[in-house]
Amino acid sequence: MKAKRTDSKTAAAILEAAGKIFAANGFGGSTVREICREAGVNLAAVNYHFGSKEGLYLAVLKRFQKESSVADVSDPDLYQVKNPEEQLKIYIRSFLTRIMDESPPAWFGRLLAREFTEPTWAFDVLVEETIRPRFERLNEIVAAIAGKRVQDPSVRKSSMSIIGQCLYFRHARPVISRLYPGEVFGPKQIDALTEHIVSFSINGLKKDKKVQTCKKR
Repeated sequence: MKAKRTDSKTAAAILEAAGKIFAANGFGGSTVREICREAGVNLAAVNYHFGSKEGLYLAVLKRFQKESSVADVSDPDLYQVKNPEEQLKIYIRSFLTRIMDESPPAWFGRLLAREFTEPTWAFDVLVEETIRPRFERLNEIVAAIAGKRVQDPSVRKSSMSIIGQCLYFRHARPVISRLYPGEVFGPKQIDALTEHIVSFSINGLKKDKKVQTCKKR
């Protein structure tokens, strides 16, 4: 006879199932019934533990946000590495891993990527608690490479372009596979994609830096 789940184990099972299903289908495409079936719990358990589907979604975001921050060993490395080009490589590999990895700890990354393209009511929470701090860190790295002030509008645009490259390889896979059958971009290609995006971005930033230097002369 299996041991009866405690309340905490039931809540954890619901969070685990919800993370998987929300990441795959989004908030609107997921149902409480489906989540409870995946978790192996009674349908009433979601309301009991989280109040509503919305409450569960926010709890999932907060849980995986916390786990992502703890498990993400790349971010501390950014402050130990002095070379901004190496910092950019660490940042991009970390970001690609969060949005492309298929293992359960990466569910938050996939949810984050989905919120970029299909924002929900919870997007403001993500922006303030997760996206803004990481984007500001990227701005600092880009500014150092480009030789500009962090407040320069072109720095923000460059950071957006870098993030855009990462998200393209995550979300445009159906288009890419039709344009170039057999071309695959997933977890196994993270290192190669990192090298490409870093090289492409640094060349652009350095070229822009040279142009700005010439204009000043």
